[in-house]
Amino acid sequence: MTEKLVFAPEDDCYHQLSDDPYETETNWWSFNIPERKIGCWIHAPYYQNRKAVTWRIFAWDDGGFDPARMAYYRKVEEAAMPDDPDLRDITFPGDKHGPGYSLKMLEPGMKYQLQYEDASRGFALDFTHTGLHEPHRFPPGRPPFMQTPHFDQLGHVEGWMTLRGERIRIDGIGVRDRTWGPRGGPYAASPKKYANDMERVKHPGGARWREIEREKGRGRIQYIFGHRPDGTGFLGFARLQDADANGWAPMNAGWIRRDGEFGTLDASKSRMRSFRNPKTGWCTHMQVELVDEMSREMISEGFAVSTMSEAGYGVNQLMRWDIDGGIGWGEDQDVWNPTHFVRMLDALKATA
Repeated sequence: MTEKLVFAPEDDCYHQLSDDPYETETNWWSFNIPERKIGCWIHAPYYQNRKAVTWRIFAWDDGGFDPARMAYYRKVEEAAMPDDPDLRDITFPGDKHGPGYSLKMLEPGMKYQLQYEDASRGFALDFTHTGLHEPHRFPPGRPPFMQTPHFDQLGHVEGWMTLRGERIRIDGIGVRDRTWGPRGGPYAASPKKYANDMERVKHPGGARWREIEREKGRGRIQYIFGHRPDGTGFLGFARLQDADANGWAPMNAGWIRRDGEFGTLDASKSRMRSFRNPKTGWCTHMQVELVDEMSREMISEGFAVSTMSEAGYGVNQLMRWDIDGGIGWGEDQDVWNPTHFVRMLDALKATA
């Protein structure tokens, strides 16, 4: 790994970036409680040049997928940040409904404590994330990290969640990530050229929705990961618009982790296939075949256990994975244009 890609202690802090109005820096934390079919997120993009932060915390189970029916959901938008906030020891600003969450670095790059309480709704979090490895940074210039530094880190997440007044143990593998750089505005524009009706794939040989999904310029990145309790597992980004007629989509970037050693995915030999609910378009079942730079192979099969849909179109799902014959847990993050599957359903109705 080159020096530019090595994580440094100062990367625990907010970065001093340009005066670009779209500069954004995030911190994201994800974990699950499999026996309760619970997934949980904490996510906070900070807009340095607006001195504002938007953060949200949500937990979901199989009781409801939208914010009104999730196990817990709260979002605070454009809250004013103090001057020179220190991400190593910070409590994010709240609103009239209560304070934000606190984040404290305990060991540079490796160990963190997060705490949050919403007493009025019987919800609280108090856990540590202890890295199983140093932050794993992806090289810039590869989709989806064209302009922004990004790293992911597996960790042992241990502590407690209080949900509807019930205290629930947290003890498993979680993922955190960090990204900083311009986001939104002109940086959100796709460099792809959109296809017109004459250039669409007409008969791909698969289900009708695959034709729509494969249209050039209509694709998206699907972020998937799964890891067993010992940290064996994978993380990857799939290019769905480049899937073949049987639905196998190539992987852009990612890793295999086995015996404590990372291997960068060989994009030419790694692929994913998802099977979707024809009414919602959400993935229900997934096959993943990976090969890394050391020629190590990994075969995984995943099933969606519970689903959340924050905006009504994209989804995030808790996945149960069979990874090389052992059970692991992780996520499927799949976000698309709101009209994408509306068009799919219209096509299905037309051919019914």
